[in-house]
Formats: sequence, C-alpha cells, structure tokens
Amino acid sequence: MATKIINTGILSFGMSGKLFQAPFLEVHDGFKLSAVVERTTKKAKELYPDIKSYNSVEALLADPEIELVVVNTPNYTHYDFALKALNADKHVLVEKPFCVTTEEARELFALARKKGKQVLPYQNRRYDSDFLSVKEVLESGRLGPLVEAHLRYDRYRYHIGPKVGKETPVPGSGLLYDLGPHLLDAAIALFGHPKEWRKHIGQFRPQTQVDDYAHIHLLYPDGFQVFITASMLVVQPQASFVLHGTKGSYIKQRTDIQETQLLAGIAPDAPDFGVEEADKSGVLYTVDEEGRKKEENTTPITSNYLHLFDAVYQSIVNEVPYPVSEEDILQQLEILEA
Repeated sequence: MATKIINTGILSFGMSGKLFQAPFLEVHDGFKLSAVVERTTKKAKELYPDIKSYNSVEALLADPEIELVVVNTPNYTHYDFALKALNADKHVLVEKPFCVTTEEARELFALARKKGKQVLPYQNRRYDSDFLSVKEVLESGRLGPLVEAHLRYDRYRYHIGPKVGKETPVPGSGLLYDLGPHLLDAAIALFGHPKEWRKHIGQFRPQTQVDDYAHIHLLYPDGFQVFITASMLVVQPQASFVLHGTKGSYIKQRTDIQETQLLAGIAPDAPDFGVEEADKSGVLYTVDEEGRKKEENTTPITSNYLHLFDAVYQSIVNEVPYPVSEEDILQQLEILEA
C-alpha cells in the first residue's frame, strides 16, 4: 500500500496520454491522475470525470497541487517543457526521446539535482514480455559468451504520416529518434555501454523529409557486436531479438500485447493483462555434448508497465535509484545526435 499519493498531470491526451500514461496512473495506488492539458477537444473527462483539463502547459504547471508532470508532447518540446516543469518545482517523467541532445539532458539532470527533484526517462519497453524473456535467457548463461545480437523494429508505412513532429525536419524528428531510443535502451540495459559504434540512416519513401531507416552497429569488448535496425519499409517483420553465443542461439518475436490490450480497453489491473500470446514464445537453440541440436520454446513472461510506475514512485518517495540511469540516457543521446 502506498504511503503517499503523488498528484500527477499529463501534458497531452493523445495516444501516449490515453494508452501509456493515464490508465496506469489511474490504477496505481501511489498516484492520482489529477490534470491534463487539452488545447482543443476536451475528451479526458469522458474517461476520468474528476480530472482537471487545462488549456495550456503553463496553466497546468501553475497548479500547486501537481507534484509530477508527464512530458508526452512532440519530441522537440521535451527539453523545454521538462525545464519549465523543474523550474515550477515539479518532478518530471519524460517520454522517449528524453530530449534531442546530450547538452539538453545534462542541463535537465543538473537542474533536477539543484531543485531536489527527479527527472526520469519513460522507457516502458524494459517492461515488455519480449525484452524480459531475452534478459532471462541471457542471465541463465545458456547462450555462453555472446558473439552477436540483432535488435529490430520493423514497420510498413509507405506513405508520409500527418504528424509534423515526426515527418518534418524539426529537432528529434524521423525514425531514428522515434524508435532508436527503444532499441538503444534495450541494448544498453542488456549488454552495457558499447566501446565503439557506427550509425547509418536512410530516406527511402518518396518525398520523405526525414529518415525512415536507421542502422546502428555497436562494438563491445571481446569482439561482441550488436546490430540495431529500424525500418518503415519492411512488409514482413523479422524477429525482433536474435542472439548468438558460443553455446546457443535465441530468437524472439516482438510482443506488443500490452498496447493491443490497452487499445481494446483492457485495464492494466485486469487479471490477464500483459499475458503474451502462446505463438510469440521465444525459441532457444542449444547443442548437447554429442553435438545434437536441441530446440525449446521459452516460457512467456507476463509483464506490466505498472512496474515502470512502481519505479517512478520509489524514486520520488523513497529515493530508490531509477533503473534507467543518467549515464544510460547520455550514451543513448550521444549516439542519436551524432
């Protein structure tokens, strides 16, 4: 049972606010979903009758009851709004990308320390079933010393989308800044910080103004290599995690079951929330002492983004170190911005 209730405001009620923020804040006993910014259409009260709907970010930040602000606005606004929230003496949870440059990130972290507040990155994919399955296999040691790993995000969207913040050349736009933070965070969380890296981006859709393809090659000690790929032009998605070690290989499809369930209106505290589909199980390949290949499906791991909000709560209330460190974010941004 929570010992303190954190009054929380969300800066946008688009897809991120409706799916990835509000439902979890509503059911977590450590938070009260108090306010939201809705500049035009007022929809939040239909789902949350007691919520306050402000017309501007400034109005929400001026609310003395709000203790935590969720910055889930377009990428190029993250730094500015997080800065304003900290200066208003609020804790801050920032959607990916945390901001656009390492300089911006360092300034936010420094200001948070000065103010005695937390500024935390929202990296929800650390709480996906697929990521946790990969982590479990790695920690089991059954792959042996790692040789290479491939992490992918595949989509097929040939036409230019309507979102200005993603499809026009403003800071933080393009596929690299959209999906790169998820993939880089997974690589850093699983394997640590690379000693070297190389990056390539491409533009393949007709008349695109931003990158729609990104590839990052990470080099680690002892020759281990990680290949990260994100593409908007993959008709048949490939396995999202492929790991090869000296003793085995592991292949795992991406699992977006939580997003699918949220879109269907299933609440995060429902009994079957986060239960992965059986056909998405990872496959572990190993070789026995006689050289015979063995194949087995790994047990799906049930997860819940509520665990991220647990970490946010513990960081704010009990000063427990947050799973995504300042160094993790700075390494991520150094690669993204170069």
